[in-house]
Amino acid sequence: MFSRRQISYRSSSRRSSSGLSVIAMLLILALAGAGAYFLMRDLSGPSVTMNPELAGRVGLLQNIELDISDKSGVQSVSVVVKRGEQSMTVLDQTFPTLENRQKVSFNLKETKLPEGAFELEVRAVDGSYAGFGRGNTTSINLPLVLDSQPPRIAVRTGPPAMYRGGSGLIVYTVSEDVNQTGVRVGSLFFPGYKQDNGAYACLFPFPIALKTGDYLPEIMARDLAGNVTSSRLLVHALNRNYRSDTLNIPESFLNFKASELAELCPGESTPLTQYLCANNKVREGNDETLIKVAADPANVSPRFLWSGSFRRLPRSAVKANFGDFRTYVDGNRQKIDEQTHMGLDLASVAHAEVPAAQSGRVVWVDYLGIHGNMILIDHGLGLMTQYSHLSEYGVKVGDEVKAGQIIGRTGTSGLAGGDHLHFGVLVGGVPVQPLEWLDSTWVRNNITSRLNINLNS
Repeated sequence: MFSRRQISYRSSSRRSSSGLSVIAMLLILALAGAGAYFLMRDLSGPSVTMNPELAGRVGLLQNIELDISDKSGVQSVSVVVKRGEQSMTVLDQTFPTLENRQKVSFNLKETKLPEGAFELEVRAVDGSYAGFGRGNTTSINLPLVLDSQPPRIAVRTGPPAMYRGGSGLIVYTVSEDVNQTGVRVGSLFFPGYKQDNGAYACLFPFPIALKTGDYLPEIMARDLAGNVTSSRLLVHALNRNYRSDTLNIPESFLNFKASELAELCPGESTPLTQYLCANNKVREGNDETLIKVAADPANVSPRFLWSGSFRRLPRSAVKANFGDFRTYVDGNRQKIDEQTHMGLDLASVAHAEVPAAQSGRVVWVDYLGIHGNMILIDHGLGLMTQYSHLSEYGVKVGDEVKAGQIIGRTGTSGLAGGDHLHFGVLVGGVPVQPLEWLDSTWVRNNITSRLNINLNS
């Protein structure tokens, strides 16, 4: 027979062994759970965005960017071109570190594909533990057509006669659908807008800062496959002389504008240096803002919103002209600055009502540096009118206004020395000669008659 001590010992051994088994089982379950977590926590492949988004046609030289992102990091990406039984790898890249986002680009230049159909396969792999360390894969297969032929442009209007500082309009057709077309002038671009008859109309300026020999506009079009046509646009570039003027900046004016100048240029210590800062650095920033406003498609109608004649501030005298080359002098008649005036300064009675020059849509109602309180009205095709130095606003952004509708009152905001309206006309954000647009004969001969051409003639 067993003693009580022996029975107790064996019972204790069984309990100890049972406890170890439970702990071992728990450890196994924990490890299995951890493994399952790492294997199962990311079951989705990377997100792949293509820019431009390919839709049917692509060109050999079209640069395509892939934006790849994944919470587990991006491991690799490949791009393969398939045509029948043949295939060619265009891109095969494994990244040295697992970043959450990677960008790569490629084109099809080296494939030397002939015109016609092919398939593009994009595969991106993330850095997750899914598939026992192989990661998740996103595959994109696109049926495409190679198009290496650039679009053809046919200008349907004769070469416009354009004076330095003036405006011009052309109408043209393009042989296929495009994602960009218009006229380039140096670094500036002025879009063409498709009209109801299928032709494009493009309004563009002859910037006053250019000489006739330096004015070399180009017309261009980029099709959906990225092929580009660009050629010199024929224009009759004519010189126009502008007058010179001397503008006195006395101490009384600087004192009158002291608080406004301090807000425009707080880094300067005296009213004179603040004025010079505003007249140069702030002016440059304001010019850039006007370009940006005009470049926003949301601010520009693809059709003209007006008809008839443009109008100016009633019963007003012209105090300064567009294109006046101004020499600024101080109270001692010493030269302190130079600038070119980019609009008409029109003076009437103080706080005179300001009518809209033509019908359109209000796209800016706000303070803008040297212009003070300003309103911009879009009239279509990139044409805008500008109303600066106002004391009151009578409209808000988005309002549709009719010609002659009161939109505000004249004032002295900005760098205005006395109550007046700075009236400007902008094409693509570039100031142009307002007197052209206030001349109904010029508008008919150079703008509206060119829009009404017969494409079959």
